Amino acid sequence: MDLVTSLRQAGVARGDLVGLVVSPRNGLGVATAERAWPATPSAELAAPGAGPAAPGAGLTAEVGRADEVLRPRWAVWSGQTAAHLVAGGARLATCWDITAAHRLLFGGWRADPGWAWARARGLATETMPVGGPLDLFGMTGADDGDDDDPVAPDGHLRPEWVNGGWSDSTDRLARWAELARSLAEVQQAALAALADRPMALPTARSESTAELLCAELSADGLPMDRAVAEQVLCSFIGPRPRSDAEAAAARAARDAEVLRHAPAGVTADLRSPAQVRSLLARIGVDVPDTRAWRLRELRDTHPLIAALLEWRKAERIATTYGYAWLDENLGADGRLRGAWTGSDGAAGRMTASAGLHNMPAAMRRAVVAADGHVFVRADLGQIEPRVLAAVSRDQALILATRADDLYAPVAAQLGLDRPTAKVAVLGAMYGQTTGHGAQALRRLSAAYPVAMAYLDAADRAGRAGRDLRTYGGRLIVLSTTEPRTSSRAAAYGRYARNAMIQGAAAELFKMWAVTVRARCGHLDARIVLCLHDELLVHCPRERGEAVSGLVEDCLGEAAQRWAPGSGVRFISDTTIVRSWSDAKAAAVPPP
Repeated sequence: MDLVTSLRQAGVARGDLVGLVVSPRNGLGVATAERAWPATPSAELAAPGAGPAAPGAGLTAEVGRADEVLRPRWAVWSGQTAAHLVAGGARLATCWDITAAHRLLFGGWRADPGWAWARARGLATETMPVGGPLDLFGMTGADDGDDDDPVAPDGHLRPEWVNGGWSDSTDRLARWAELARSLAEVQQAALAALADRPMALPTARSESTAELLCAELSADGLPMDRAVAEQVLCSFIGPRPRSDAEAAAARAARDAEVLRHAPAGVTADLRSPAQVRSLLARIGVDVPDTRAWRLRELRDTHPLIAALLEWRKAERIATTYGYAWLDENLGADGRLRGAWTGSDGAAGRMTASAGLHNMPAAMRRAVVAADGHVFVRADLGQIEPRVLAAVSRDQALILATRADDLYAPVAAQLGLDRPTAKVAVLGAMYGQTTGHGAQALRRLSAAYPVAMAYLDAADRAGRAGRDLRTYGGRLIVLSTTEPRTSSRAAAYGRYARNAMIQGAAAELFKMWAVTVRARCGHLDARIVLCLHDELLVHCPRERGEAVSGLVEDCLGEAAQRWAPGSGVRFISDTTIVRSWSDAKAAAVPPP
């Protein structure tokens, strides 16, 4: 009996929770409210080491068909399940990701099954059993129950199961799927119980789907032209070295471009901040540190400083984004791949390895769409103040969001020039209470009292060490046993007010991203990069205009789902380009 028929007989309807686990060796475990069962792999399952870790083309196709026909909400332990299915050619529409929901409920990064189970069930994590080899001399003879039961007598999950034993047999697969489904129900109830955070449950659903997107981003990769990438690297750090000696010579040559501006006989290790400070002192520049922003302010005072700033760009590329990085992460198919996750564990932003989130601007030239394709690049505009308007429901600030350039009406309301108004708004969200922007803070509080009160409340909570929840329900852990000096308390206050806005912005962004993922698939369009507030969608050239329009429409849809009835207008700078670097040239955002 195929999976669709089995699920129909179990009475599964659209949106119902269905537990799903995947073992490349033993197949699938599936669980509904009525029963749990294994689906074993057929003969087409690849032999060990013969291909991607997927549960056989037949089973993978069955899951994909069941997803398309019935649209259940698959309860999975983590994005690893989606990764297995993507490797086998199946992409789920939605899911309930236990890891994502756990991080929303409890904050932090740790979210392994044993930990997630214990926290959701209210068990003391201090009593969690630790996995490892049996200590025969330490055995007490106490009855530990049935090893084939994943739940020990103390209520915790057995380490053997958590550490992979769940996949040892088909019966265990079914039981593990059943546990995933039951834990998903507990998490849903806990999120629904957050009465002051009505968006917590919808946020958990979009966060879960974002984990599906992460699995796809990891598998698909970012299109990159190797030849262009090597040209960019060569322009900064010279041609690819053929030996260690050539690499050392190139490094010395880059250093020499800086040191030639030093006084005669003076040298320094440019990779040592202390020696760089001493070097700057020799040319009459006394600085407390060598941070880039400080040096940029002084770049016109001496040629050495300008050369040092250029050297730093090249050095960063050479050490982090050089030829070795390119060889390690760029596949033969012209795709740059890193491992993606839907939450950084703090504010909840999507993150990626392989430098995908910190790629130097110069390398964007090499991010080129495949032949016959284009990128639709969309970047949310002035997202932080617009999010502040939505989460605080400050009607005056909401009115300002109707303008393409929000800072213009804010400046008029404050009676200030636009640059000062912008600094004041951003300073309020980032906790900058001194300097030029702080001079406008009193006017800002008078003009937008509800928004400022929202930020001030977060600040007070942070100073006092009281945990907070973002608009979408993500726990921001601020309590600590460490002693709090006044300066440390102030830092926690600044962090709290910023995290409330950045966390909410991340929630909106992911809801937008998963909406684009759902609406643009029929146009053969796929998201290939999520960078803070920016989406990069890869699609056939002839569908670029249609995808661009849909991306804009999806922002309106996501905003309405995320902040229903708020009246806040969110905007996106959306362009169709061949290379990622072209997007910046085409965009003309407000200064």
